Amino acid sequence: MDKLLLEVRDCIVCKSFIPLSPKPIIQASPYSKILIIGQAPGLKVQNSGIPWDDESGNELRRWLNVSKEQFYNPDIFGLIPMGFCYPGKGASGDLPPRPECAPLWHKKIIDRMKDIRLTILIGQYAQKYYLGNSFNVSLTENVRNYKQYLPQFLPLVHPSPRNKIWQKRNLWFEEEIIPALQYIIREFIDG
Repeated sequence: MDKLLLEVRDCIVCKSFIPLSPKPIIQASPYSKILIIGQAPGLKVQNSGIPWDDESGNELRRWLNVSKEQFYNPDIFGLIPMGFCYPGKGASGDLPPRPECAPLWHKKIIDRMKDIRLTILIGQYAQKYYLGNSFNVSLTENVRNYKQYLPQFLPLVHPSPRNKIWQKRNLWFEEEIIPALQYIIREFIDG
């Protein structure tokens, strides 16, 4: 795994498509219990080199009810984005994750993670890639019907501050999904 992670961190496949020098962001261990597959690092994360080191990460940790120490323990959480580097700014936020990363690296990494008990799919890019034909009509429906994907996957909306409007329109998320998510996470961490 260490050799593979060095290869990933040295990757420059997207070099001519992104605004900054490639700096792939990843956290993984052969012993990770919970795999979180997100979208792509934002500019703050790209600069720090620490996955989910931003407001979205703070909100995600709140949803999971875990400390930073737990979250950044690779033997508990593997953190793999769909696109490993900051994709740049678009008209309404960051651009989508670069499409080269997941097909190039995900299988190689995940094949070495033998203890994964749950994969959390954050956002539509991860859900479309991993759920395939099981993707419901929308991300909202995937999240609402998360039980149909268990025990392998658990789809979530992105915890970005930009999604506060979505959360206000979908109060069931905070009332039903977050407690269920916290229960599942606690079982895997304690079990």
